[in-house]
Amino acid sequence: MSESLEARITAALARIHNPRLENDLLSAGMIRDLAVDGGRVSFTFLLSREDPANLVRQARAAIQAIEGVSEVKINVMDPGGPARTTHAPPGPPPGTTHGAAGMVPPPPSPSDFPQLGKIIAISSGKGGVGKSTVAANLAVALVDAGHRVALMDADVYGPNIPRMFGVFDKPPVMGGRIQPMVAHGVRLMSLGFLVDRDAPAIWRGPIIMKITQQFLRDVDWGELDYFIVDLPPGTGDAQLSLVQSCHVAGAIIVTTPQEMAVGDALRGAKMFEKVGVPVVGIVENMSAFVDPETGKRWDLFSTGGGQRLAQELGVPFLGTVPLQPMLAEQADRGKPVLVSAPDSPAAKSLKEIAEAVQKHMGGRSMSLPILKG
Repeated sequence: MSESLEARITAALARIHNPRLENDLLSAGMIRDLAVDGGRVSFTFLLSREDPANLVRQARAAIQAIEGVSEVKINVMDPGGPARTTHAPPGPPPGTTHGAAGMVPPPPSPSDFPQLGKIIAISSGKGGVGKSTVAANLAVALVDAGHRVALMDADVYGPNIPRMFGVFDKPPVMGGRIQPMVAHGVRLMSLGFLVDRDAPAIWRGPIIMKITQQFLRDVDWGELDYFIVDLPPGTGDAQLSLVQSCHVAGAIIVTTPQEMAVGDALRGAKMFEKVGVPVVGIVENMSAFVDPETGKRWDLFSTGGGQRLAQELGVPFLGTVPLQPMLAEQADRGKPVLVSAPDSPAAKSLKEIAEAVQKHMGGRSMSLPILKG
């Protein structure tokens, strides 16, 4: 790829102004997946129904006028509808399959979001294991370590991140882009900021995909080191929407010690393996209660399930988070335990888990082995 040619193409696109957004095409986020191969140029142009149609012609003319460009292919996509290509060979698109109902398009290819840093999915096989608690405190711990961190609440069925951070205002929109909320140094976005608290969560697959893509593309996240995604429990549309929309660097699986929870977590880990996302490691939450007066340990929910799961999968065991009085109450008041009680046993464990995540993400990720069955 010629860097000088790509730089000239980028500059040409930056000179084209969209009067609706009062911004240039690049700053408005309308140009995606720019590729330059010799003299052949291709990219996706996000053009809504409200945008002037001549913007595509302007972009094509500006690039064709650049010396060294031999071909321009623009894939015009309406963010609210299907894509249409302005230069494509006849016949069905490559990769299209045929079924009883006609042509079925292939799943979308993940996009690159280099400004988001390392994208980490926090997942669990079942609800109620403290996945959002781990996600929130991991984000705070990474901020405390000096990193630029954002937390995207992708749990569209039960968005708890606003309450856990004590933020309930609607995010502002500036220059056509949604501004993330900020609490405890973490940049936040959640569907809970945009819908009424008592609104029923009736979301189907296409809507979940659209919400995920909008949060990734239309939020002004800025430059980040880590982008944490709090997923709903299970292996449904939200998980698939995320891995189809962006390149996920790794997944952290949260479980409790009971075998029932561990079995569900195993299925969640296998899902990430099948879509090519490495598992960073396993976190065991609610592992035990340690009496602060006597120091005696009480394993209320069995013990060792997370460690056994990590060994079965061949991935790191990142650590355990003990039960702690007032942890849930403080979270309900918008204070993660790393903020409300930074010297408590749970906070110390979460800090150690964050350090382990930094270590594993900084080096070579460990891929999940192929599991039979």
